[in-house]
Amino acid sequence: MPAPLPAPARLTTQDAVDQHLRQLIELDPRLRPVRAAVGDVPLRARPAGFAGLARVICGQQVSVASADAIWRRLEALPGATTPDGFLALGERGLQGVGLSRSKFQGLTVLANALAAGELDLPAIEAMPTEAAIAALTRYKGVGPWTAEIYLMFCAGHPDIFPAGDIALQKAVGDALTPGQTPDRPRLIAMAAEWSPYRAAAALLFWRFYRVTRQRDGVGL
Repeated sequence: MPAPLPAPARLTTQDAVDQHLRQLIELDPRLRPVRAAVGDVPLRARPAGFAGLARVICGQQVSVASADAIWRRLEALPGATTPDGFLALGERGLQGVGLSRSKFQGLTVLANALAAGELDLPAIEAMPTEAAIAALTRYKGVGPWTAEIYLMFCAGHPDIFPAGDIALQKAVGDALTPGQTPDRPRLIAMAAEWSPYRAAAALLFWRFYRVTRQRDGVGL
């Protein structure tokens, strides 16, 4: 068995994305046609903190268009993207934003934890990936997909592939297993071959989904 590759730099610059994609294609030449089909693969980094988590949670289990609409309404409320401001608004002040009951409850738990100093996001972001996912998913409303998306887009973790993401499942199926859409367990196994560049692979396949299906696969 070959030795694992060293951990690459975090995906915090476009240069890092481009470098990781080059390494990814060397690792798995099957992805060369996918890379050729998509053109540029943008970084799409987002700010960390409560606002970053809130934006990811807005996107849980809804279309990209719906997630964007919810986020725009939330962001328009003064203070709503800070823990203290969110808590001050409360459920009444957030009426009309479009947050489901479960999303409101999850964001309230996170806002309380951040305001109390119990949740230290910078410390979690600095952890190894699996430990960071475990630390985030301790909180109500933060499942594996939410933790993975947050760590990818807001902290630049380079070796994450959100295999539960429907758009990624469809894109990988279209590119590598035509006529078959891999489910989460199968996609986890497939993506293991792309370590330690799995986040670059996710960005590549989201872009492939956009190019081939003319739809955005993730709203961040």
